[in-house]
Amino acid sequence: MEKEKLDINKKVAGAGKKAAKILHKTKDTLTQVLDQNDDGKLDSKDVAQVANAIKESADERAKQLELKKLQPVFPEDLDKGDFFLNKFLRVADRDKKHAESEVCQGSIGYFSDFKEIRLFNIFRDSIDFYGLSFYPDSRSEFYYVDPSDRDRYIALDDYFSYLKMERVSELQRIAQDLGAKHFRVTYMEDQSSFSEKKVNSNIRANSVASAEVAHQTASKKYSTVEIAAEMECPGHDPMKPQLKYLIRDPSIQTLIAMRMDKMAPLTHQKFMIKLSNSSGLKENDAVKIDAVLKGMKLVGNTTVASEAKNEERRYLEYEIDF
Repeated sequence: MEKEKLDINKKVAGAGKKAAKILHKTKDTLTQVLDQNDDGKLDSKDVAQVANAIKESADERAKQLELKKLQPVFPEDLDKGDFFLNKFLRVADRDKKHAESEVCQGSIGYFSDFKEIRLFNIFRDSIDFYGLSFYPDSRSEFYYVDPSDRDRYIALDDYFSYLKMERVSELQRIAQDLGAKHFRVTYMEDQSSFSEKKVNSNIRANSVASAEVAHQTASKKYSTVEIAAEMECPGHDPMKPQLKYLIRDPSIQTLIAMRMDKMAPLTHQKFMIKLSNSSGLKENDAVKIDAVLKGMKLVGNTTVASEAKNEERRYLEYEIDF
């Protein structure tokens, strides 16, 4: 029995020595890792420096999280190759979160993410950094890009009415440049209606079968909303107009080519111009904008999508005499 106790005590003593060695090694390792001033000892200065390093790392992580959350934009970001201004943007006053955040000091705007679109918010006090122009001014909140000028933005509430006015003005300038004696621009809306017309026809097969065939016809009608522009002019030799909004309209291109052809001078022309072809803001983009406005709880008495859809029904009738 005494011998067994002696063996146990030896084993315990051996295990204690091993544990002591492991602890000593661990202490040496920790000392090497935490010894910041390389004096071979772990003292209060080392602990303070380690604590400071941990704090700096935590501060950096917090800073990165805040940058990710607030998504600020700085002047130097505008010169980066991957920076791109969206067609739809917002001009807003500097909000409290960005004004008080240390990581946002010096920012000139920020991004905010929605399900369908990434909205770029420009701070109203930083507009000059972007080199943009705004119609009618920069006091509105939401803007969409002018389809003829990438650096010009039109207030969303005025978008369709403004572009209609601009295209009427362009048609007037075209008439003047081409030397017209008279022109008229009429604003019209499509009033499509469908009527069913049944036609009886006896189709006999082996003198037994007969059938009634129904034909459906559709008629398109236009309602005249207003005479947008009309003028009598003395007329003159034509010069080629400089186009802006109607530069891709095939009817306008044909008109100019025929008028400039001296071998077969044009005397009269009349055609329709569909406004949605040159408006820039299409219905699928309008739906995304409505989703953003709804997400911000900004709902008016109409939607951008409904206006874009109505634009599909709007035309300018152009009649010109030389």
